[in-house]
Amino acid sequence: GMSRSLPPALKRPAIGIDLGTTKSCVAVFRDGKVEIIRDDQGARAVPSCVAFTETGRMMGEEAKSRAALNAPNAVFSAKRLIGRSSEDPAVQAEVAFWPFQVVRANEKPRVQVSYQGKEKAFFPEEISAMVLGHLKEMAEAYMGHPVTHAVITVPAHFNDSQRQATKDAATIAGLNTVRILNETTAAALAYGLDNPSSKERNGLIFDLGGGSFSISVFTMDGGIIEVRATAGDTCLGGDDFDNRLLSFFVEEFFKKHRENISQDRRAVWRLRMACEAAKRLLSSNGKASVRLDDLYKGINFHADITRARFEQLCAGLFQRTLELTDRALQDAGLSQAQIHDVILVGASTHIPKIQELLQDFFAGRQLNRSLNPEEAVVSGAAVQAAILVEDKSQVTRSLLALDIASLSLGIEAGIGKMHTLIKRCSAVPVVVTRTFTTFDDHQPDLVIRAYQGEGATTEENHLLGSFLLKGLCPVPRGMPLVEVTFYINADGILTVFARDKASSNASPITVDARKGRLSRDELQKLAADHEKYQAEDRAQKWKLVTKNYLQSCAFSVKRTSEDILCYLTLQAKKKMVEKCQQALSWLSPARWGAFAAPARVLDVGRGDSRLGSGGREMPQSAPGSGDKTKVQAAA
Repeated sequence: GMSRSLPPALKRPAIGIDLGTTKSCVAVFRDGKVEIIRDDQGARAVPSCVAFTETGRMMGEEAKSRAALNAPNAVFSAKRLIGRSSEDPAVQAEVAFWPFQVVRANEKPRVQVSYQGKEKAFFPEEISAMVLGHLKEMAEAYMGHPVTHAVITVPAHFNDSQRQATKDAATIAGLNTVRILNETTAAALAYGLDNPSSKERNGLIFDLGGGSFSISVFTMDGGIIEVRATAGDTCLGGDDFDNRLLSFFVEEFFKKHRENISQDRRAVWRLRMACEAAKRLLSSNGKASVRLDDLYKGINFHADITRARFEQLCAGLFQRTLELTDRALQDAGLSQAQIHDVILVGASTHIPKIQELLQDFFAGRQLNRSLNPEEAVVSGAAVQAAILVEDKSQVTRSLLALDIASLSLGIEAGIGKMHTLIKRCSAVPVVVTRTFTTFDDHQPDLVIRAYQGEGATTEENHLLGSFLLKGLCPVPRGMPLVEVTFYINADGILTVFARDKASSNASPITVDARKGRLSRDELQKLAADHEKYQAEDRAQKWKLVTKNYLQSCAFSVKRTSEDILCYLTLQAKKKMVEKCQQALSWLSPARWGAFAAPARVLDVGRGDSRLGSGGREMPQSAPGSGDKTKVQAAA
């Protein structure tokens, strides 16, 4: 049972969430094992995609398939934007490939879509909150009670602002984040759960997902998992392999047809989806072909790609994963031979070339594929959630993960010099205190700038925030002593305290490090918006269900009353048929076009049958309700 001291809300299990760039999953640890939660379609991994329509929102697989029809209003990969500024070169490079629009709003990128007939701009945190909200609802449906607490995973190399922004997204979705956990540490926990061993072992997690790459070296000793080093790149993953293929095919199209398709968002999206499918196929086949009818200006595009060509296009990216693996081993102070297990995690580790390169790097050693690459991270998150809410099962009692800071932290000393206070690979939580002084006589305040990164100059690193310490005693330079304390908690998030040693009341100077973040008020407003959207979606679903119920009811009453054996007078029959007719014509798609359930688009690759000439979208109608345009003409 749970401990008595916990607040009642926490007597319920907390969930683990793997919030991925391309796909997300949710799991819970119950009765001594991890249960991965399926959505209403039975899928265990849900695309991290939200589509906006005239009437509401769609999530997951439905949103992704919808994107073939309505590319600019289907948003994916929000994780690539979260916690970054619009000026970030990574953001600029990414946006070029996306079919939806990204706009700048005071340094923060926002996604602009048309929603319920209005232009609307969403923060990346809001899009991630929608994905999290969807996962939360899946968990609630599965567990049969409200879920409020979650462990959410992030790439080990997410910096402070990316971690904070992920926590903000959870807040908007009505989730309390009990821990932000590094994805590779989660995978190590999942490994520890499956391999309880008493003797010391070194493991290396090679995690290559849809959006990011992380590598962690850990030592496991009797259930205690100690992370020793980590390296990674938050913009290296399956998406980038797709982008290489996409660029290659855009060029092919230009060579063959002298047309540049990159301006047509829908064509680019269809081609991108085809690239993703081709990439998957190349993991099992030597060759894949892309066949897209009426891709651009009525031109059909048919092209082939071999596995060798794909490997050549991505060679630089593949090589980079090995460089980072090497760096993590150096940081951990271990050689290849000292690693007992090389564990593959992340869907992109299915690529044969990646496995081949990694195996060569470890001198031909067999790679460990005991974990399900798509589910290792979410399993570890669920285990960590159980540990944190004091699940007293035998299994979690013996497991403990000790994590590290994956990026160094420091401040600007002198002009543009990085003075490191907390080195990367330091165990967290960690507290460091330093004393600083002034440059000038009678200086009334002191600016301290905190940076994160490995560069020798502050230019190369990421500015976390600048802290202004006001109201120092006016004394000659070098006299005031200001004590600054940096604290990194278990989430890898920084808090700064500062106090002036001279002032008799040694109250800490409060420091606000919310640079480029949403304010508390904004968060509350966005959380209220989120609930409103969810309520609208529920109302929308309810309308559809009720409408379908009325329709089937009218049909069956009409059938019964037309039945020859029905004991009714002709007049009564006529009256009933009339009433049913009335109901059915009131339900006609001409009137309810907006509520008609969209048919599921399964094949994104081919030209869609519902598209009229020149790729214009035909209005959609409910299945079985006939062609809407005809109905309107008749009405």
